[in-house]
Amino acid sequence: MNVEHEPVTPMVGASRFEFIYLTLRNRICLLDYEPGARLSEETLAREFSVSRTPMRRVLGRLEAEGLVEVRHGVGNLVTNIELSYLCDVFRLRMEIVPQIGLLSPLPVTAGLLDRIVTVENDCMLLAGNHQPKRAFAQLNIVFFELLMELVGNPSLREILSLLFYRSSRMWPYLMTDEAVQVEAGIFQREISETRQLLQSGAIAAVGQLRRTHISMALQRLRQLLEQQGRGQTSP
Repeated sequence: MNVEHEPVTPMVGASRFEFIYLTLRNRICLLDYEPGARLSEETLAREFSVSRTPMRRVLGRLEAEGLVEVRHGVGNLVTNIELSYLCDVFRLRMEIVPQIGLLSPLPVTAGLLDRIVTVENDCMLLAGNHQPKRAFAQLNIVFFELLMELVGNPSLREILSLLFYRSSRMWPYLMTDEAVQVEAGIFQREISETRQLLQSGAIAAVGQLRRTHISMALQRLRQLLEQQGRGQTSP
């Protein structure tokens, strides 16, 4: 599959390995690499100006996280989207996310609140203008990463990230571009509610609120699934 990408530039503070890993994970979760797409070690190594050995390590990490499958004689493939399984992942996220405000939460900084306001404003723009679903999916990722800055427990952060990125593809996979404005409006209200709790110092309540938001999102995703008559796996 041929996909046009912006020029690759290093992330501040990220190792080369981490940068490549985060870039590929983002492309998979935004469906730049569609389910079933083959990821060539050679092509990717050339793009990122590295040898195939570190690229193999990156792909191995993505395989461990359920985003890449290695098939003998075929190569590295982006995993298919199994909707029933990802619904189970959403339900598991609902049970774990309340721990955000309970297990060693980190202080809420002014800088974090400012960045949350920026995402909130970006959602308002999406709600007011016709935008592709990829833009919504990208904001979903940005907001999740901001919330992870509140998580002081490394194991909890690792589990939450694993589950989020494993299931985040459901949005761009099931949504239509026409649904973006409605979903962006809902998402903007969710971000606003979260921000208000953070501003009041009620960090423990943030996790419970996120549980409610994830539950409601799962219901809407199921409705989209039923409306489109999608099967349990991608074609």
